[in-house]
Amino acid sequence: MAVSLLQASRQRRVKAMTAAAGSAGRAAVPLLLCALLAPGGAYVLDDSDGLGREFDGIGAVSGGGATSRLLVNYPEPYRSQILDYLFKPNFGASLHILKVEIGGDGQTTDGTEPSHMHYALEENYFRGYEWWLMKEAKKRNPNIILMGLPWSFPGWLGKGFNWPYVNLQLTAYYVVTWIAGAKYYHDLDIDYIGIWNERSFDINYIKVLRRMLNYQGLQHVKIIASDNLWEPISASMLLDPELMKAIDVIGAHYPGTHTVKDAKLTKKKLWSSEDFSTLNNDVGAGCWGRILNQNYINGFMTSTIAWNLVASYYEQLPYGRSGLMTAQEPWSGHYVVEAPIWITAHTTQFTQPGWYYLKTVGHLEKGGSYVALTDGLGNLTIIIETMSHRHSMCIRPLLPYFNVSHQYATFDLKGSFSEIPEMQVWYTKLGKSPERVIFKQLDALWLPDSGGRFTLELREDELFTITTLITGSKGSYPLPPKSKPFPRVYKDDFNVDYPFFSEAPNFADQTGVFEYFMNAEDPGEHRFTLRQVLNQRPITWAADAFNTISIIGDYEWSNVTIKCDVYIETLEKGGVFIAGRVNKGGILIRSARGVFFWIFANGTYRVTGDLAGWVIYAAGPVEVMAQEWYTLTLTIKGHLVSGKLNGKSLWTDLHVSFPENGWAAIGTRSFQFVQFDNFHVEATP
Repeated sequence: MAVSLLQASRQRRVKAMTAAAGSAGRAAVPLLLCALLAPGGAYVLDDSDGLGREFDGIGAVSGGGATSRLLVNYPEPYRSQILDYLFKPNFGASLHILKVEIGGDGQTTDGTEPSHMHYALEENYFRGYEWWLMKEAKKRNPNIILMGLPWSFPGWLGKGFNWPYVNLQLTAYYVVTWIAGAKYYHDLDIDYIGIWNERSFDINYIKVLRRMLNYQGLQHVKIIASDNLWEPISASMLLDPELMKAIDVIGAHYPGTHTVKDAKLTKKKLWSSEDFSTLNNDVGAGCWGRILNQNYINGFMTSTIAWNLVASYYEQLPYGRSGLMTAQEPWSGHYVVEAPIWITAHTTQFTQPGWYYLKTVGHLEKGGSYVALTDGLGNLTIIIETMSHRHSMCIRPLLPYFNVSHQYATFDLKGSFSEIPEMQVWYTKLGKSPERVIFKQLDALWLPDSGGRFTLELREDELFTITTLITGSKGSYPLPPKSKPFPRVYKDDFNVDYPFFSEAPNFADQTGVFEYFMNAEDPGEHRFTLRQVLNQRPITWAADAFNTISIIGDYEWSNVTIKCDVYIETLEKGGVFIAGRVNKGGILIRSARGVFFWIFANGTYRVTGDLAGWVIYAAGPVEVMAQEWYTLTLTIKGHLVSGKLNGKSLWTDLHVSFPENGWAAIGTRSFQFVQFDNFHVEATP
């Protein structure tokens, strides 16, 4: 191996190993064969005494919730370009793992994702977009690892209780049908399954799930638990041999790079199964770069999974732009390949699941860290980071202070690595221009004359990958279209015979599920509609509202006219609304303010300043009943609001003072069936 590498390297040999970082970076990044300029730390990389833990890969989460909602609406070629940056090997992030939410109809951070079983006797394996996303990931990387995890569950599983463990066999059956459906309908093999995101686990449920998976011939599907804290799951496993056998991986969220004694005593694989969730600027990139190394160094975690995959949801929802990249404008085609994509590439493009960490990994003398991994076949990848405290703070947990300073680090390759002749160098420097450099390939290191030693000059907020692999690349496409606000005039008549996705473009469900619907009873104008399809509250993960609601548009809209045809299906207790200036969503949806125009099947109307209906501006009788179509029109201009029913004025010049802007929305009085058609919004300056 070493001989063939040496022969190939001679063709590219350079005698002076000072690599220019380009005009955008510092003047030069010295890559010296010996420590001649200044004293510094020395670090041995050796496999003579065996290897460390097996590396399981780097991944990201789609869901938890609805974080990829707007991605599916992107026009080509931009949608495929975004997917390439995420999944295509040796192009961008080149992710090893894709973790998706098993939709459960409930609000799970930035929206709801539909379940494959809204009701006990109803199954549909084409709802939502996670199936599509997994297939697109597999298309680009057939070896990508797929994971599923529930956040919320459909209400029927709880039998009247907000709890998924009322009937353990029923809940296990529900999860197993999702796994089986992925294979049967989409030819997707799910590799790992979780229990209940960041909520209580039930020991007996985990055992039932394992037995049911085995019975259904799904022995290959591994269980990860509990996607919360290290405890009490670790202690529970130590006390229960059957539980220990059932669980393959202990997954913790936001562990701060540390684990606990009990988790290590289980001798199971340890993963940071959700991490990051930080604004994807350079500070977020620094956070990501630091934890990718230190999760293993400090906590023996062999996989780290970012929440979230791509920030493809309205930015003013909770945790806006907390994805590896940003794609929140399908109407313009604009997207941004953010720095965390390339921080990911520093590890993912030069390793694979099944490689092993070396035992000789650790912290640098003057701050920062290094890890090294090998495939056992002669390849070696070293990742070095010097992220400063100020520029690597994640959103959680609190980061204790540490110092990073200018240093020289000498690495000495021993064991089977001592004969490596040449290593490729990839470099990132986070910060402001002109110093900023992102994932740049520098001149290679030539090692035979140095006895396998090399020295790096390291400054704050840098990332180096030193590797024997020559397959890395910084993929690129022509710049996408420029950013544009949501169209001021937007219409949707929902006339889609065979929709590829179950949800209408740009609508972001915040409570309830709104799906394309073919109204067989109305062969005329309203044959194809959008329908709210839940008639019971799901088993919630967050504080879902008591009314269903789907938002759309530009959060900065102030003066708007919203018009929509509505059809209440529920007698007496049915109700429906259209709204403007809706100022909150996601996990905060219950407290949303705005201007809401309601009509009810009992023959009344109401105008409220909030979704919950506590702030009442106007109310009165109106000629409305269930199972008839009506056209609602809401006009908001400045501090004045007026409304129409079927084109006739219902009230005018109602004074409102808060909020001043927000999304448009549609929704229902409670979890009940309502249809919407001919939605039209027009915003004016």
